[in-house]
Amino acid sequence: MTGLKTDYVVVGKLGSTYGIQGWLKLYSFTEPRANISLYKPWYVEDGTSWKLAGLEVSSKHAKGIIVKFSGYNTPEEARQLTGKRIAVLRSQLPHLKKGEFYWRDLEGIPVINQEGAFLGKVMYLLETGSNDVLVVKNENKKEHAIPYLAEVIKKVDLVNQVIYVDWELI
Repeated sequence: MTGLKTDYVVVGKLGSTYGIQGWLKLYSFTEPRANISLYKPWYVEDGTSWKLAGLEVSSKHAKGIIVKFSGYNTPEEARQLTGKRIAVLRSQLPHLKKGEFYWRDLEGIPVINQEGAFLGKVMYLLETGSNDVLVVKNENKKEHAIPYLAEVIKKVDLVNQVIYVDWELI
């Protein structure tokens, strides 16, 4: 999407409709999940760009969050937004401490091991509970999981767009 990596950061995804008044379930990617409500305004993906979202209200519901947008007053209207991602401007996010990164900043970066072998590019990251995991895809389109641990991730160089790891693919 245009400008996604530099201007926008995806913070959630809209799920199925909820109720009869146009509400939608929201899957937050922030930690903790409720922090998504701290970032406004929201943008909804619209083809190849982002469109300002007219968020009317958001509410905690059971273990999740539900949201209502202006102009979406029925389940049929709201269903048009199901599956769409929610983003905020990068400038809305807090500044990070040295050595901290937003996951989005790591996506697409090549991963090189200590022998200089290209292991692939970061496709996405997973939260597993014990540690995060980099999922990289190599030129053969094969995906590999690399644990995001201090003994494995040796250096993240955002300036030169490369991640150095102590890891061998089997």
